[in-house]
Amino acid sequence: MPAGEFCHLSPPPGSAEEEEWVWTQIKAEARRDAEAEPALASYLYSTILSHSSLERSLSFHLGNKLCSSTLLSTLLYDLFLNIFSNDASLRSATVADLRAARFRDPACVSFSHCLLNYKGFLACQAHRVAHKLWTQSRRPLALALQSRISDVFAVDIHPAARIGKGILFDHATGVVVGETAVIGNNVSILHHVTLGGTGKFGGDRHPKIGDGVLIGAGATILGNIKIGEGAKIGAGSVVLIDVPPRTTAVGNPARLVGGKEQPTKHEEIPGESMDHTSFIADWSDYII
Repeated sequence: MPAGEFCHLSPPPGSAEEEEWVWTQIKAEARRDAEAEPALASYLYSTILSHSSLERSLSFHLGNKLCSSTLLSTLLYDLFLNIFSNDASLRSATVADLRAARFRDPACVSFSHCLLNYKGFLACQAHRVAHKLWTQSRRPLALALQSRISDVFAVDIHPAARIGKGILFDHATGVVVGETAVIGNNVSILHHVTLGGTGKFGGDRHPKIGDGVLIGAGATILGNIKIGEGAKIGAGSVVLIDVPPRTTAVGNPARLVGGKEQPTKHEEIPGESMDHTSFIADWSDYII
């Protein structure tokens, strides 16, 4: 079924019914896939179909992904389940992230595919738990979890970083998010993006990413700067100063499309539309 039809049939985002609706979809998809591919039947049963809720399935899957010989899957399962079960805002964020992948990425064939196989999604959910631990002053455990997330998913997010909901880490390999970074809602970030500092100084030193921002692959954003709501950062750009809302910054060093005085502004929300290239005619005469 096309994403647009799913959007029409599903409950409104953030509603009380949405979590149950998504979980129902996931179970139906898992049953379908188990019938179509018997080799996956046992795997799908253990990760999805044997569980009574999305948070139990996710906690089980994350525990098995992130465990090691000395950090047991049972310990991680209990940790994840306790935090997800007692924080409705985290469960809501998980559902929003599932929807983000399903409806923004044409390669995402189902909610269950995202839940089981999208390492950007899994890294983000594990980070949410690490961040919760950080706010509870359980910092050694939060940092240990960060290390495992980095080892397993190649995504390095400091547990103090604050991340909104409706987040898509697309492909996700090599994403780095620093300690004092903030990412708003409905943001899409491609692989090898760095939200970093500018040196060894402490304090508030990392970027603040507004709602609806799209950050292209390989972009580097450094320092305590603001990327305005609905802005677009072109792939491979290096951004060192604020980017105004609804504008596009591209290049190394990045420059605003349309110029600094009167930059071109767009109406769509690029973090949701995933439009990476509409600016190119205004920015360059590049011809192959």
